[in-house]
Amino acid sequence: MPIGELCSRDVIFVTPRDTVPEAARLMRQHHVGDLVVVEDQAGRRVPVGMLTDRDLVVEVLASGVGADTVTVGDIMSPEPVTARETDGVYETIQRMRARGVRRIPVINDRGGLEGIIAVDDLLEMLAEEIMNLATLVGREQAHERAARR
Repeated sequence: MPIGELCSRDVIFVTPRDTVPEAARLMRQHHVGDLVVVEDQAGRRVPVGMLTDRDLVVEVLASGVGADTVTVGDIMSPEPVTARETDGVYETIQRMRARGVRRIPVINDRGGLEGIIAVDDLLEMLAEEIMNLATLVGREQAHERAARR
């Protein structure tokens, strides 16, 4: 299954020039723990970083830095791991695991932002598939009992 079929198309994003308080307000308003940082490149929103609630805590609050003096670009994780819409689930999981990230932007073939995929989305899909397999086993046994009577 292509990851583009699973990803959320409702992506909350900021630019590197946005302030940390603006980013924090967006996280609160949309109930998310991360934001995709994008730059406009030839009319496309291209992911250039990720900003997490942990970044806000570790880089700003715990460091005693004035939040109004810092931009998203100052504290974001640059060069985000991405997945193409056409990438498979297994390939995407492997990439996330290798880089130790829970969420990655999904891009189109021109590098533009199309969505975001989270471990939670993948777990939900995999749990559903496991339930389908478990149902199959039960049905197979019932079918065999009925056929051998």
